[in-house]
Amino acid sequence: MLKKGNKLYSILTGTCPKCQNESMYVDKNPFHLTKIFKMHERCSHCGTKYKIEPSFFYGAMYVSYGVGIAFAVAAFVITFLFMGTGLKTSFFAIMGTLVVFMPLIMRLSRNIWINMFISYDPSAVVNHDKKTTS
Repeated sequence: MLKKGNKLYSILTGTCPKCQNESMYVDKNPFHLTKIFKMHERCSHCGTKYKIEPSFFYGAMYVSYGVGIAFAVAAFVITFLFMGTGLKTSFFAIMGTLVVFMPLIMRLSRNIWINMFISYDPSAVVNHDKKTTS
């Protein structure tokens, strides 16, 4: 299901959207909150610059809203419909879900945002190697 060349692979693993060979983030664990936004400047394999322009990832806030809604709806469906709890308990479950998964939602939204602008290129590493050697 998750093979290189698939946008879903890059989004879920946090790898470079162009070559998908390395993580974009300095620390792969999104729950290390002090390093949640620390990204490499460029991919060491293909040379892709991650911050395409200043404040590029501000657009990820819009994606984050949608991803957060998806998590909240999932929490509501699980607690209210499947477990049969009341609305008040479901509300607290939604809030808890959003707080606990906030780092994951933030990383996921950044991954989705950058993958909207950069596509996978299987020859990116070879092309980068040619440019650096000549």
